[in-house]
Amino acid sequence: MSDSQKTAVIFGLANKRSIAWAIAQKLHAAGWQLAITYQNERLEQEAKDLIADLPGAAGFMCDVSFDDQIAKLFEELHSRYSVLNGVVHSVAFAPPEELKGEFLNTTREGFRIAHDVSVYSLIAVAHAAAPLMTSGGGIVTLTYYGAEKVVPHYNVMGVAKAALEATVRYLANDLGPKAIRVNAISAGPIKTLAARGISGLSDMLKLHAERAPLKRNVDPSEVGGTAAFLLSDAGSGITGETIYVDCGYNIMGF
Repeated sequence: MSDSQKTAVIFGLANKRSIAWAIAQKLHAAGWQLAITYQNERLEQEAKDLIADLPGAAGFMCDVSFDDQIAKLFEELHSRYSVLNGVVHSVAFAPPEELKGEFLNTTREGFRIAHDVSVYSLIAVAHAAAPLMTSGGGIVTLTYYGAEKVVPHYNVMGVAKAALEATVRYLANDLGPKAIRVNAISAGPIKTLAARGISGLSDMLKLHAERAPLKRNVDPSEVGGTAAFLLSDAGSGITGETIYVDCGYNIMGF
């Protein structure tokens, strides 16, 4: 099946700096039909303005922390497209106060929210998408190096991303017999709406550019290109993996 006959749903569009937007642009350029979701009414207008730039793409409101909203969305997707070939999960959240100070001070509620929104939502979305992925396909989520090494102030999000990467492997095993592949992209730091909540982000970007072999920060379009590759037939043999798109930062010892 060519990309021009494929349909993907993308979760997590907030604004033009969103990784979800970079992925949407690359998939659209490759000929995919796109359903793009945004979280709530506050983000609706900006999301709809962006989606209008991609002819043929449709926008849907869906807060992935509510099962009923996920169920309603996939009913709409089923009636509109009948078959899905790709899912992009670009969703993460922790209460801002959890991303300051020490990890030791993580609250029970902050831990619950970070894991519910950033990790469980992938399981919920994969569960809802699988019945529509009748000819197989790919699911891609976004992670970060803080899942495996300590990044100051990333705190509970680092633990949530570690859980997300393990979730990718377990889902890959469950969905493999259905020819559905599940992978994560570990992107270098990018100035997104979500990342702005991390204290010391500008220092992180500066250090990353200094230490990465390519001596720069990653561009969102590079993450978009990797997602498009993973969802395409070119990525058909890859599942359960975490692919680094970070200008090589993760290979360095110091």
